[in-house]
Amino acid sequence: MSDATIAISILWGFLFIYSIIGSVDFGAGFWSMVYSRRNPQAAGIANRFLSPSWEVTNVFLVLLVVALVGFFPRAAYVLGTLLLVPVSLVMILLLFRSAFMVYAYSVQREVRSLRIVSGITGLLIPGLLVSVLPITLGGFIRQESGYPQLKYGDLLTSPALYAYLGFGIATELFLSALFLSDFSNEAGDESSYRQYRLLAVITGPLAMLLAVVATFSVNEEAMWMVHRMKEQGLWFMLSSAAFLAGYGSLWVRRNGRLGWPRLAFVFVVLQFAVASFAYGKAHMPYIVYPYLTVTEGITNHSMFISLLWGYGIGTVILLPVFMLFWWLFLKDKRYLRTE
Repeated sequence: MSDATIAISILWGFLFIYSIIGSVDFGAGFWSMVYSRRNPQAAGIANRFLSPSWEVTNVFLVLLVVALVGFFPRAAYVLGTLLLVPVSLVMILLLFRSAFMVYAYSVQREVRSLRIVSGITGLLIPGLLVSVLPITLGGFIRQESGYPQLKYGDLLTSPALYAYLGFGIATELFLSALFLSDFSNEAGDESSYRQYRLLAVITGPLAMLLAVVATFSVNEEAMWMVHRMKEQGLWFMLSSAAFLAGYGSLWVRRNGRLGWPRLAFVFVVLQFAVASFAYGKAHMPYIVYPYLTVTEGITNHSMFISLLWGYGIGTVILLPVFMLFWWLFLKDKRYLRTE
C-alpha cells in the first residue's frame, strides 16, 4: 500500500475510535443532566461512567489531531483555514467542559452545575464536529487570492448542515443510551437499565432516519458523493444488517430480561465501522473536494516512516493502559455498584 493509503487508514482508525467513545462520553453527560432530578439513579449511572472516562476520550482527540498534522500537514493547513470558527468553538467548549469537570469533582457542592455544563457542551460538541462533513463535500468553499475561504452564508442556510448536525446528535444519544443500558446491566441496576434501553429503542431508528436524510440533503455540488455512496451499496447494506441485528438484540429475552445490551452495542459499533468505512471509501481520494486529495496532502516519506514508528511504539505502550482502565472502571463490580 502507498504511504497515503496507510496514513489515511490510521487517521480513520483514530477518528472512528474517537467518534464512538466521544459519543458515549458526551451523551452520558447529557443524560446525567436530563435525569439529575427526574431519575437520580439513572443520572448516577451516567455520572459513574463519566467520572473516569472523559480524560481517556481527550487522549484520542489529541492522537487524532497529531496524526492529521503529522501525516497530512497540507490538509491541516487547509482545514485549519476553513474550519477556524467551528473548530475554535469546539476547543473552547472542550476547554470549558474539562476545566469545570476538574473543578466540580473537587468541590462537591458544584455537582449540579457540573451536570448542566457537561450536558449542554455534550450536546453541542458532537453537532459542531459532524457539521464539518458537508464542508468537505464541496459547494461551501471559494478561492480568494489563492486561499480557500468558507462561505458562511451558504453554509448556514444549507439544509445539509442541519441534517448532519441532527444526525450527529441523534447518533450520540443512541450510542450513549445503548452503552449505558449495558453499563447499568453490568452494575445490576434494573431500573436504570430499563430507562436506557427505552432511550436506545427510541433514538436508534431516529439516528438511521437522519443518516438517510443527511445523505440526500447535500447541495448540487456535492452530489458526486451521493453517486459514490451508491457504488458502495453492498457495504451500506451490510451496515444496515448489523444495525438490524443490534436493534433486534434489544428485543431478545435473555435470563428473564428483555434485551441483550452487550450484543446490541457490539453490533451497532460494527454497523458504524462498516458505514464509516464505506463513507470514507466513497470520499476517497479527496480530503476536501475538489481542492485537496490524500496524495497531495501526505507528508514526505521520511517523516511518514518516523510517525509510523512513533505511533507503533505508542500503541504498544498505551494498549495495556487502556485495558487496565477498562477492567478497573467498566468491569469491576465494586466500582460499578458504588453509590
